[in-house]
Amino acid sequence: MQRTSYGDWACSIARTLDVIGEPWSPLILRDVYVGINRFDQIQQDLGISRKVLTIRLKWLVEQGVLERVEYSTHPLRYEYTLTEKGGELCDLLLVMARWGDRWLAGEAGPPVLTRHHACGKISHVELICSECGEPMHAMDADPLPGPGARP
Repeated sequence: MQRTSYGDWACSIARTLDVIGEPWSPLILRDVYVGINRFDQIQQDLGISRKVLTIRLKWLVEQGVLERVEYSTHPLRYEYTLTEKGGELCDLLLVMARWGDRWLAGEAGPPVLTRHHACGKISHVELICSECGEPMHAMDADPLPGPGARP
């Protein structure tokens, strides 16, 4: 499968897309996040071809987002778990879900609700400034060159 690589771009969005920009990858991550973590389960849930799923899982493991863990020796079988890097990437999925719930869910409402472990309440993710704790959205911020920017 030929694909364009964005991994060397001086852009964090492009680098993230290099890891999960292919449409199946976020859905595979979503499945593993919710506990659908064995090859056959993921394949059945997504209706994805076995060949494509094999390629995507291998890529996500190579990128350090998923870990392949043996759960049976006879026959040899593996399941997939999120690494710390993958768990943090799921934060992005929560933001995407929030956007989809707001703009695309329609009258039926959100297809999935999220319960926060700390308070036990049904909630949704909000973006806040890491410095002052105030809500932060793209229209409230200015992008500036960082130390890794190219001239």
